[in-house]
Amino acid sequence: MNKQKLELTWIGKENRPRLEPRILLEDPEKSYHAPHRVTDHDLFDNRLIFGDNLLALKALEQEFTGKIKCIFVAPPYNTGAAFDRYDDGLEHSIRLSLIRARLEILWKLLREDGAIWITIDDTECHYLKVFCDEIFGRCNFVSSIAWEKDQGRRGDTDISSAHDHILLYSRNRDVWSNTRNLLPRTTDVVAKKDAAVKSCELATNQNLKNSSKPWQFALIAHDMIAENMTLAGLARRFAALG
Repeated sequence: MNKQKLELTWIGKENRPRLEPRILLEDPEKSYHAPHRVTDHDLFDNRLIFGDNLLALKALEQEFTGKIKCIFVAPPYNTGAAFDRYDDGLEHSIRLSLIRARLEILWKLLREDGAIWITIDDTECHYLKVFCDEIFGRCNFVSSIAWEKDQGRRGDTDISSAHDHILLYSRNRDVWSNTRNLLPRTTDVVAKKDAAVKSCELATNQNLKNSSKPWQFALIAHDMIAENMTLAGLARRFAALG
């Protein structure tokens, strides 16, 4: 009996592109860097690559395997839109095969303390999560981060989505967790947080017993802390409850 596993399947999954090793050729007309080094630590090896991204990754594989600390990827969202340089409405099976080939090489490029960040919207996010778990290992998943892409609200749709997702995976979760650049907690930040919590507790104690909807106060308390809301702002929230 074949060993079974949890995976995302699609038509043509067993078919993989056969790629030969590639090399990059510099185009002097497109090359530019500072005329001289300012410090001994200046890097003159940044590269902007023109061409098919799969072939470009294949060309980078030999030199950079296990050396890259951070990768950010913005794949086509597969929304059905047409762009000048690529089709954003591929059949789902074709799209998955194309993305797999690229993600597998990107994963090889990461060093032990490296991480890959992939931005995507609701259309493909949940398929991509299962897909990445299979390629990168579920144990290396760090978080799904929501980022606000639009502060406006649309009235011409059933649900107005204002955010996209960033899927974050680390090459080695234990190593990556100990090498992050943590920001120090300043006195000002701590003071604001403490003041918000105290104001929230005061307002909640004063109003909870008089409300016909006590469960909503817990939600408002959370909002107040997250938004550094003032006591006056909290009062306006309470008034809106009726």
